[in-house]
Amino acid sequence: MKKNEVPSMRAIKLEDDMTKFKPESSELTGENVKKFVSDFVEGKVKQHLLSEELPEDWNKTPVWTLTATNFDSVALDSTKNVLVEFYAPWCGHCKQLAPIFDKVGEYFADKDDIIIAKMDATVNELEHTKISSFPTLTFYPKGDSPKAIEYNGDRTLEAI
Repeated sequence: MKKNEVPSMRAIKLEDDMTKFKPESSELTGENVKKFVSDFVEGKVKQHLLSEELPEDWNKTPVWTLTATNFDSVALDSTKNVLVEFYAPWCGHCKQLAPIFDKVGEYFADKDDIIIAKMDATVNELEHTKISSFPTLTFYPKGDSPKAIEYNGDRTLEAI
């Protein structure tokens, strides 16, 4: 929640993970609170997911930038093999991996069916993917029903 969104209300469902819900209206009135709680209890409120704004140059470098907004259209493109690094800007291991991952992007830059991408998972959330550690490297192979494959190998240019 941002400073300019206060006062505000959210509902959080604590089950397998933490699912957040946000009312459609930001105006706090008795009627809006009542409707939000009622809709939440009845399962009518859509999950609230964070997404930063998509930069204009998101696909102009060898490592593309993904946000929650463009993730599915890029990573789940059935005509592409996509390797995504989910990172946190404050993560030391992510900072160590960054120059290596840039080289991976450069290596595959001329391949039309391979995309190397990164997503700041601290400000972008996906309904179908939960990130629990940083960096997380996930491969999305091309095909009609691609299954995400988490990469757990060495973090070297040659290995990746």
